[in-house]
Amino acid sequence: MTPWNLSQATYATVKQHSYDVAVLPLGATEPHNLHLPYGTDLFEGTIVGEKICEHAWSLGGKVVLLPTIPYGTETNMRELPLAINVNPSTLNRIIEDIVESLVGSGIRKVMLLNSHGGNGLKPFLREMSGRSDAHLFLCNWYQSLNDVYFDIFENGEDHAGEMETSFGLAFFPEYVNVRDDGTLAADEGSVRPTRFEALNKGWVSISRPWHLLTTNSGSGNPHAASAEKGHRMMEVLVERLGGFLADLAQSPLDDTFPF
Repeated sequence: MTPWNLSQATYATVKQHSYDVAVLPLGATEPHNLHLPYGTDLFEGTIVGEKICEHAWSLGGKVVLLPTIPYGTETNMRELPLAINVNPSTLNRIIEDIVESLVGSGIRKVMLLNSHGGNGLKPFLREMSGRSDAHLFLCNWYQSLNDVYFDIFENGEDHAGEMETSFGLAFFPEYVNVRDDGTLAADEGSVRPTRFEALNKGWVSISRPWHLLTTNSGSGNPHAASAEKGHRMMEVLVERLGGFLADLAQSPLDDTFPF
């Protein structure tokens, strides 16, 4: 039985438990170079969610993992086939309705577990502050690795690079496109610089058009990826995020929460 996983739990199981924290993973449907599936962000959010919620439950945290939202904001990938876009305002309304349902079920601590860089959710948290009885937390799980990233990986990650490919090789290898000789059926993930130094150096930013930025939607070299690196990464995520969820579940909702 998995009472912490709502997709797999029965009503009989849910009736026997009270939950303090809900985790809502958010994914996307988009191309990931030539070798990773369109559902990469969906799979990542679901798998990270499953593992950290299972760990939190083992520590006594009464958490529940919701089904992953499979669509995200893809306005900068409009030129790529079947990159399924949900505008930020639409996505925010969907999340708001879900949060309202959770509050109606007595859950007032909610973590948004985001797997897609295009889902800029911090403004949503600001908009919901004071409007909802729920306390919202945002975790872009890939940023939880920032301080140890280069202890595990050789190349930086933007999209379908070494980190995401390692994740796929570790946890959904059946969907990773690998040639008969064992090499990835992927390009190098190189990106095209703009004509402006300020953009190239990050002094100024834009919403990047991926059909001009990349050759095959990949940004970041995936070829040093391995399943072993994916498992090492997951160990860090489980310890950090699963531990946080257990602490969050057991923390009282008093007048100074979360301080």
